[in-house]
Amino acid sequence: MLDSWKMLKLKQTMKWRSVLIFLMLTGIGGAELLPPERSYKFLMLLPMGSKSHRNVFMPLVEALADRGHKLNMLTSYDIQHKNPNIREIPHGLPHYPRGKINMFNDANTVLGTYHMLKDNMCKMAKDIYHVPRVKELYRKRKEYDLIVIDHLFHEFIYPFIHEMPFITIATSGLDSRQSAVLGNVLSPAYIPNSLDIPDCKHVFGRIFNAIVSIARPFYWRHWQVIPAVQQEINMHFPDLPPLLELERNQSLVLMNYHFSTDLTVPLLPVQVEVGSMHCRPAKPLPEDLVSWIEGAGSAGVIYFSLGSITEGKTLPIKYRNMFIEAFSKLSQRILWKFEKDLGAIPENIMIRPWLPQQDILGHPNVKVFISHGGLLSLQETLYHGTPIVVLPLFGDQPGNGGRVVANGWGLSVNYENLSEDLIISSVKEIINNPKYKENAVKTSRLYKDQLNSPIERAVFWTEYVIRHRGAPKLRSPAASLSWAQLLLLDVLAVFLLVVILSFFILQWIFKKVLGAVFDQNCLKRKPE
Repeated sequence: MLDSWKMLKLKQTMKWRSVLIFLMLTGIGGAELLPPERSYKFLMLLPMGSKSHRNVFMPLVEALADRGHKLNMLTSYDIQHKNPNIREIPHGLPHYPRGKINMFNDANTVLGTYHMLKDNMCKMAKDIYHVPRVKELYRKRKEYDLIVIDHLFHEFIYPFIHEMPFITIATSGLDSRQSAVLGNVLSPAYIPNSLDIPDCKHVFGRIFNAIVSIARPFYWRHWQVIPAVQQEINMHFPDLPPLLELERNQSLVLMNYHFSTDLTVPLLPVQVEVGSMHCRPAKPLPEDLVSWIEGAGSAGVIYFSLGSITEGKTLPIKYRNMFIEAFSKLSQRILWKFEKDLGAIPENIMIRPWLPQQDILGHPNVKVFISHGGLLSLQETLYHGTPIVVLPLFGDQPGNGGRVVANGWGLSVNYENLSEDLIISSVKEIINNPKYKENAVKTSRLYKDQLNSPIERAVFWTEYVIRHRGAPKLRSPAASLSWAQLLLLDVLAVFLLVVILSFFILQWIFKKVLGAVFDQNCLKRKPE
């Protein structure tokens, strides 16, 4: 009897220990990440990253620094940090994105964007390895435990990752080209692969999507962009393996993507969702902004910003005047991020060269966000549950505008159709129709309902790659296959060959049989 009681007690103890371990591993019950085994050294490479790309990196950089790790960042910006573990190293080159670009003139088409990016990537590949501080970083790169690269537009920095463990941060979210490199080919039957979202429910939409799914990677990786960058890199490193071969060795990708705000897709263990990890609860606003926003009363406030790359001052005068006239006829107050003085403006408009965007979007009296439709701005407005009017211009913005309309988060307006009346009617539609606010709030709740935070996942998996020496078990065997092997084209070729050979063999047998039968009939009919 006593032995039975002891066995029962032991089983209960083991059960509770298992539950406790599960809670600790999953983060339920307030468990935190375990302390790192030692202080790691990270090299962050985003020399062509815009401010928005840098904004995705910084939450992870700061979280790793707070855990005692040392981080050096090669960027376009000369910024000093309070945390002594973070050192930002500017390369000092005058290339994109340090100089502001007028997207209304330079890159308002897909090919225009690609041409601009190709030109700047080739300039960076040509010049960056002559910069003394970059040469020093390259010489000492093997002193680091892990290299972290901005996935988008940074193939020219791949010489750093030769014979080194590295991960990427996909600041732009899910990239079908990168996913294919990792061994996860996304089906164009239902996953959009173009800047404008096609309707994949209809055959012509799937045809268009399939063509784009083939054409874009071919144009970028094998025809125009990467071959030109490769030529410049070969001048510096003639014995280096091809850039696209180096790329295949990545251990992990942290994707600025989450199914609650994006399409649900199949992912590999090597693809970790950390979407909106830059988003945070709103902080208290400065007194002048609080007074302006709360002084608007029940009518509320409209927040207007075109992001960090396309500055408001590049907005053509006709559009600028159009917005001013439209805003003057609204009962709402307008907070407008604009980088220069506009002179005399209506009393209901406040102009500032910089505004704390997340803190503004989190204020309950902000009714609408008028935005360029960049991914980070979209994620921030959804995180805070604020509906949006998108004015897409280039890159992923038209597609983001399409998602906004499809999900009922707001409206999308093209500049070609823009008018004073359209601005007014779009704002009034969102304010007067509660469905947009309800949809935005619903998505915000979905996103926030997670087992652990995106930044916790990012920190855990980043350290995981170091602890497990590149984490080769995360990688899919499909990543080592060629596209012909992955699509079973070699198998289909063998099947086709067998069918063709079988056809000819059967044809030969059939001819022989017919010939023998015909000859026998002829012999029987021959007179004696």
